[in-house]
Amino acid sequence: MRKTGRRCCFGAILIPMDWIPDGQALRGRVAVVAGATRGAGRGIAAALGEAGATVVCTGRSSASGGKTSDYDRPETIEETAALVDELGGTGVAIQVDHLDAGEVRELAHRIRGDYGGIDILVNDIWGAEVLKGPPPTWNRPIWEHDLDDGLRILRLGIDTHLITSHCLHPLLIERPGGLLVEVTDGTRAYNDENFRLSVFYDLAKAAVNRLAFAHGHELRQYGATAVAVTPGWLRSEMMLDNWGVEEANWRSALDHDRGRGLPTAPSSFADSESPRFVGRGIAAIAADDGRARWNQGSVTSADLARAYGFTDIDGRQPDGWT
Repeated sequence: MRKTGRRCCFGAILIPMDWIPDGQALRGRVAVVAGATRGAGRGIAAALGEAGATVVCTGRSSASGGKTSDYDRPETIEETAALVDELGGTGVAIQVDHLDAGEVRELAHRIRGDYGGIDILVNDIWGAEVLKGPPPTWNRPIWEHDLDDGLRILRLGIDTHLITSHCLHPLLIERPGGLLVEVTDGTRAYNDENFRLSVFYDLAKAAVNRLAFAHGHELRQYGATAVAVTPGWLRSEMMLDNWGVEEANWRSALDHDRGRGLPTAPSSFADSESPRFVGRGIAAIAADDGRARWNQGSVTSADLARAYGFTDIDGRQPDGWT
């Protein structure tokens, strides 16, 4: 049940800080978070770990090297797996390029041998944040967009999801109650009414919502649920770097007088959320015996917070979509 609260100075509902995750809610469940290196993927893996799950964290960026991410960043899947451990779950890092069907098939083979099946599959793969370009380049017509970049956006944002589903869904239907989560940007309703940055980005994000709908049609007969989930304004590692802040002091990005030549975030940044928030929403669905009510749906992290009563790591229920 959602607890009542008061509205805080940053616009979100402030819930009493006595809400804590149930560390046993997903104990014994096996989850795969595809694209768990950073951002929403890391937050989702962490939240599943909070609930006690075993979380297989996949991605290209590994401490072992050998694969090149589209981002030149320091985060690794091993760090994510360690965070899962720290929060009470069991983290397992497996380096996978989800554009390589052979590697994803090998992942499926390994998981079948180690665990027999999957209870939760999260398709969070993206990797095209740089390719979408900075705000001044948005809303260009397709003929002014670099074609190779645009097609790469579709490969990273759609093909990876299709390959992962093709290879891992057989593991998801091994036992009833499986959950597939397709992570995207914007709900189906929002994206139907709003153009999203470019033809390529718009198509990629709309397609992932439709994938959840299509997969839900297929998975229903096996007792599994598919849902598309979108975070709000996510305080990813890249976003925090953009404003020159860290999670501990993110509100200072709103301070016009902070100096040092750092950019000031717009006022709407006050309703941003940590990556853990959307993860807690996914963990809540996974722990819900009535999760089938979400099948083929498209929801925000804030929608899920209102439905299940959880909070972000700072006790708020931010809603960047309002």
